[in-house]
Amino acid sequence: MYFVGLDLGQKRDHSAVAVVERVDRRRAFQATTTERLLVRFAERMALGTPYPIVVERVRRIVQSNALAGNCALAVDATGVGAPVVDMLRAARLGCELTAVTITGGERGTHSGHATNGSVPKKDLIAEVQVLLESGQLKIGDVREGGRLMQELGGMKMSVSGAGRARMGADGPGEHDDLAIALALACWRAKRRVPNGEGTRRLPGI
Repeated sequence: MYFVGLDLGQKRDHSAVAVVERVDRRRAFQATTTERLLVRFAERMALGTPYPIVVERVRRIVQSNALAGNCALAVDATGVGAPVVDMLRAARLGCELTAVTITGGERGTHSGHATNGSVPKKDLIAEVQVLLESGQLKIGDVREGGRLMQELGGMKMSVSGAGRARMGADGPGEHDDLAIALALACWRAKRRVPNGEGTRRLPGI
């Protein structure tokens, strides 16, 4: 089963896509458990890429030979994301789509086949960091692998004067688009719903 994370850029941010393959362990008479998550694809689009082009790029990815009928998409619906989510749904992607609102709060929501969810940004990034440190998440030889690792390494926690924790890229001009796309993919991959599964590779995305 593949999970696609889409972080939508704005004027100063890139749109980015990450694809994670979930490899499960199945044992007789026991619940299926996740053995590892493998990053199979990562792409940061050019700054200012129009949303219709972003939608078309995502459509091509989720309808590629490996992913068609075998993936789920989690998209950042924060801010300007809601209209783009409508565009993605209208594009008839052929995959489950969850619109995720990234918050600065303490708690998130998601259940079953819900088409909407919310999650604190610090929890999104913390989950990726835990998966990497435990060896459960592997970043393979993907085109943007180096940039993705750089972004993950640059994520820092800060606390505002009001006591609110903030997780984000450290320093002016730094980006976290690929990191957020990966975090969304991992967030969705860790939340199981009944669906068909497979482990095909990703030719020709």
